[in-house]
Amino acid sequence: MGDHTETIQVVFDKRFCSFSSILDIFWKGHDPTIPMNRQYLSSIFYDGEEQLRLAEESRDAHQQTVKRNIVTRIKPLETFFDAEDYHQKYQLRQMVPEALEKLGLRSGGGIKESTVAAKLNGYVSGFGPEDAFEREWPSFGIDSDEVKGMILMRCAPSSDEWS
Repeated sequence: MGDHTETIQVVFDKRFCSFSSILDIFWKGHDPTIPMNRQYLSSIFYDGEEQLRLAEESRDAHQQTVKRNIVTRIKPLETFFDAEDYHQKYQLRQMVPEALEKLGLRSGGGIKESTVAAKLNGYVSGFGPEDAFEREWPSFGIDSDEVKGMILMRCAPSSDEWS
């Protein structure tokens, strides 16, 4: 596998989403106390002193809520390498490849950059409730009840918790 750590790069607009809110999601989304090999190591990559300070403060605050020591690394952001094309929007590719065909993304480029494909990948992976999917569906530009049904059956149940 090589000398790498599998990561995601989050690009965000500070006017609408803070680095602190992303850190909150990070800590809630996994167990940062489980030691892993380098490939799956829990890591935060920061860009600048402010993000470093926020990452360390959030780690220290989260440490107060767990019994075991947090093993998450906090490192400066360096070069980010995109995963190979076949890893992009993996769940969507595997579960509903027809959606990519309808978006004109089945063969070749555009998958990584497509925000519609990213949203659909999240829904297919169970990270989004049915009612939110139903509201967003018209904006996706896919005219297929079959594809809609295939994605809808993989959504999380509707819940006030997602609001």
